[in-house]
Amino acid sequence: MRRAVNGIELDVVEAGDPDGRAVVLCHGFPECAHSWRHQIEPLAAAGYHVLAPDQRGYGRSSAPSDVEAYGIDHLCGDLLGLLAVTGHDDAVFVGHDWGALVVWDLARLHPSRVRAVVNVSVPYTPWPAPPTELMRAQFGDRFFYILYFQPVGPAEAELEADVERTMRTILWAASGDGFPEHSPEPLPADGHGFLDAMLTAGPVPDELPAWLTADDLATYVDSFEASGFFGPISWYRNLDANHERVKDLPAPSMPTWFIGGTRDAVIASRPGYVESMETSLPDHRGSTMIDGVGHWTQQEEPDEFNRALLAALDGAPKS
Repeated sequence: MRRAVNGIELDVVEAGDPDGRAVVLCHGFPECAHSWRHQIEPLAAAGYHVLAPDQRGYGRSSAPSDVEAYGIDHLCGDLLGLLAVTGHDDAVFVGHDWGALVVWDLARLHPSRVRAVVNVSVPYTPWPAPPTELMRAQFGDRFFYILYFQPVGPAEAELEADVERTMRTILWAASGDGFPEHSPEPLPADGHGFLDAMLTAGPVPDELPAWLTADDLATYVDSFEASGFFGPISWYRNLDANHERVKDLPAPSMPTWFIGGTRDAVIASRPGYVESMETSLPDHRGSTMIDGVGHWTQQEEPDEFNRALLAALDGAPKS
């Protein structure tokens, strides 16, 4: 369904009782609403009104042409606008990857609109300084994809050259199937791209992983052939501005839950990252780690993910 919100239009998958409690599913990079394909119907069957948008810049949703249009106030405004046009005062927000980053900030900027948070893959991260400043200090002359994404142009040209190859590479390499058994050698910053970094653990197999069908891959390819990568990558170009916007706000105060995979490099490379939420969040209700699962948590092991998600929603405030 096409929804006009916040001065743009979003393609939104909607399911369930419109009078039920709202659950908004916020995808990450490089994904779209299809990444929630295994969650939408079970949530609807449980009585929730499910809203899963292709967020701005993705698929055939509106894609503004300026970098600043992908800053956190715009991204949050889209989600609040979606609540308004569907008749909800608040919702439980579920975010994966970049969607989690947006939901963490939404919960700080507009706490009265967030009934509870269930975030996936990316724990709450109170940056002590502008993120790219920290990354440059950490990585120095080594390649890091977020720094590579900052200039407009090079990353778009690389990822748009062969969208099917791009999506096959990223979806396999960041999954539990592609998780490196040993730390790969770091790449120098110059002369390499995002796909090079994805392939340091080895080449992409000819066959798709069991959790990804040919139709799933085709859906992703179609989505990014329609949108290109400027909008999605421009979310990264606003990291420092987003930090400046929220740095003085308190941590999310509503009930929070977290779901992750033990083979997700976002988590596995940072011991204590998940556990830090027990002290950094005032009402953290628990974290579920799914064994053997990589970055595409809700797609790789949907049954176990759905059990954790539904348990969290059952514990969320009812009003």
